[in-house]
Amino acid sequence: MSGKLIIISAPSGAGKTTIIKHLLQHPEFKFEFSISACSRTKRETEIDGKDYYFLSSEDFKNKISNNEFIEWEEVYKDHFYGTLKSEIDRIFLKGNNVLFDVDVKGGVSLKQIFGTKSLSIFIMPPSIVELEKRLRLRHTDSEENILKRVEKAKDELLFFKKFDNVVVNDKLENAIKETEKIIFDFLK
Repeated sequence: MSGKLIIISAPSGAGKTTIIKHLLQHPEFKFEFSISACSRTKRETEIDGKDYYFLSSEDFKNKISNNEFIEWEEVYKDHFYGTLKSEIDRIFLKGNNVLFDVDVKGGVSLKQIFGTKSLSIFIMPPSIVELEKRLRLRHTDSEENILKRVEKAKDELLFFKKFDNVVVNDKLENAIKETEKIIFDFLK
């Protein structure tokens, strides 16, 4: 069952990170979380090397030049996110399956790169209104950033057809169960 890749993508606030935390608790999946690299500022609760590899924009650009990323994207102006090749190698060397928590465009890119060795799942919010409400309840972003994320989400929702499966997260418990079933069927 090891050596496969599960790609979970969603607009910010759709619940993908919460679902992923549940998936990582299933030993039968043999998941290891792929830690993305980013050039944004670390939030107070985040840990470098656990939540992200926090790089300066200059370091990120150097790694791009050195072809160290499987995929990368400038998500917002001077805010880069990407998947380091070394991260995938690290996980596969342990005999584990890779679990990705990536933005929508990154998810589409990873699916194109890994093809049938991967499964892509789009976590769909029940509505834009609910998504905005969830972003506000987090209390992690400024009003300006919330509005940027909502506008970006409107574009990201158009990508759902490029994913193998879509799970609507209108009730978290149901979304988790549905995601687990899809993954179990893929891995067996």
